[in-house]
Amino acid sequence: MAEVVPEKSGHLPFGEHRIYWEYHGKGDKEAVCLLNGLAMHTPAWYWCLPELTDEYDVILYDYLGQGRSSCPDEPHFIPDFCHYLTGIIDHLGIDKIHVMGISYGGFIALDYGRLYQDRLHTLTLSGILLSHERQFEMYQALSLLFYRSGPVGFEIYTHYLYEKIFGEPFLEALDPETLQDMRQRFFERYKDRIHSLVRLTEAQDPFFRGLEERYPEYRRVKTPTLLVSGEQDRVLPLWQQKKMLDIFPDIRFELVEGAGHVLYLERKDVFFPMLRAFMKAKSTGF
Repeated sequence: MAEVVPEKSGHLPFGEHRIYWEYHGKGDKEAVCLLNGLAMHTPAWYWCLPELTDEYDVILYDYLGQGRSSCPDEPHFIPDFCHYLTGIIDHLGIDKIHVMGISYGGFIALDYGRLYQDRLHTLTLSGILLSHERQFEMYQALSLLFYRSGPVGFEIYTHYLYEKIFGEPFLEALDPETLQDMRQRFFERYKDRIHSLVRLTEAQDPFFRGLEERYPEYRRVKTPTLLVSGEQDRVLPLWQQKKMLDIFPDIRFELVEGAGHVLYLERKDVFFPMLRAFMKAKSTGF
């Protein structure tokens, strides 16, 4: 892949911390923000920029604990990650954006819709839930056990992680060396700052506390919303994700066959044309 250089990039100060951001585009198109998953950083999106940049500019940024942003060992809060994004688009002079959040990025997308729907053209969600589920709580507890168990346990977690997130067709087609390279990059990225994974994961606790009291706020989100789910998502089964269809007033559900939790990677041939059509229409009737 050719070297990717954003047209604009930098750090914005938020209190004592600095948030790294990138802008890919000349500012003459509508912009879409691709929200990182928990273990990602901005370069993880570079491969898919050509899927979007002929029609859209792209905003990327790292949450606390990711990539080039500050990584303090202190509590993190998902609404703060939303405030960072608004600070970035204010800095860029952008009024409204499209937001796409997959997996952990879906938490930020959900709360961005709740807090800043006036700054949104569309909201796209995938591999995320908005309800209390014992299975999800178990996965979170297991992840934290692995993170806190030291280097050996953390390395084992990289195997548990990737076999869980991908659907069978993608896993069967993936070269074993490529899969091992994915594991190794994740391990190297976080081995010296595992506290960041702990803090990012723990940020889900305040998100879920008082969730029922916040449901009326989500129900008031009128932004056109697209929920795209992988048929073989083993992290968050379809029945958990589809509960959101009873919460958002203007939401459309699409199922992608043969995909797991990371369907934008597993079935990019389906995901990105669908995303582009939705953003162009700004309507769930696309």
